[in-house]
Amino acid sequence: MSAPGIKRALVVRGGWDGHQPVEATDSFLPFLDEHGYDVRVEDTSAVYADAGYMASVDLVVQTNTMNTIEREELNGLRSAIEHGTGMAGWHGGIADSYRASSDYLQLIGGQFATHPTRAPQEDLKGEAADCFTHYTVNIVPEQADHPIVKGIQDFDLHTEQYWVLSDEYNDVLATTTIPVTPYHPWHRPITCPAVWTRLWGEGRIFVATPGHDMGVLADANVRTIIERGILWASR
Repeated sequence: MSAPGIKRALVVRGGWDGHQPVEATDSFLPFLDEHGYDVRVEDTSAVYADAGYMASVDLVVQTNTMNTIEREELNGLRSAIEHGTGMAGWHGGIADSYRASSDYLQLIGGQFATHPTRAPQEDLKGEAADCFTHYTVNIVPEQADHPIVKGIQDFDLHTEQYWVLSDEYNDVLATTTIPVTPYHPWHRPITCPAVWTRLWGEGRIFVATPGHDMGVLADANVRTIIERGILWASR
């Protein structure tokens, strides 16, 4: 645990460049500074294996998409969270980080499965924008007074809509519903968590699936939810 009066945040970033991990995390550094965090930035997950350092960390902010993690690194991350370190992240940087690890999936509580494409007749180009659709993030009514979403109404986005595989241990604060279309193979709408929290030992985990790039992170609702989630998750 960090010394009295000192809060330590660890930013771990990397993976697929399309999620702008450097620019995205850099944009939150002033926020962390304003809230009194001593921030360390790492470009790999190797730091998670440093048990002594991880015990001093109050908050991990991760954006590390489609990457791999070594066993000792994951064990270090899980142990730190179990003992009170918080973890927060958005989009593929937390929900699509280490696809080969079922233990990581259990820790986070949700895994990216797909993001539906626009209609084929809209001249898809094989680019990320092919999956940018208009959709709504719905605040769960029973969670409307939760400090992460309090005062926020349902809101619309034009970006990737995450179909997430998840479990009932999540405390879901917001959802999004993927519709049935004539050009996709599913037969009924799929409602997935879009914002959730998860308690793990003494630690807290926060996940928001919106946040594909800097444009989405500039949305006032998305930004507010992530900033509040970061503070909520912290030790």
